[in-house]
Amino acid sequence: MTMNKNLLRQAQQLQARMAKIQEELESEITEAGAGGGAVKVAISGKLKVQTVEITPEATEDIEMLQDLIVAATNEAIDKAQELAQSRLSAVTGGFNIPGLM
Repeated sequence: MTMNKNLLRQAQQLQARMAKIQEELESEITEAGAGGGAVKVAISGKLKVQTVEITPEATEDIEMLQDLIVAATNEAIDKAQELAQSRLSAVTGGFNIPGLM
């Protein structure tokens, strides 16, 4: 019976730590750029776009601008996912728990 209580307590502690990390990720920002800085995208650790910066020169070629926005956004998303994964794996001991990301 005591082992079940200990397991339950450990699970509750893990859940509380995970909730705290996910809350902290909302304020963590990752940035990525493309086109030598022509486009910069900032994304939160919860994968929400925060800002998009575009230099005036980048607006001269719309097709290229679109490609740069996509590239910068995808890179920022990758960085945000890596950040979240590293923070969560510190708590889970590297175990991949379905539904966390």
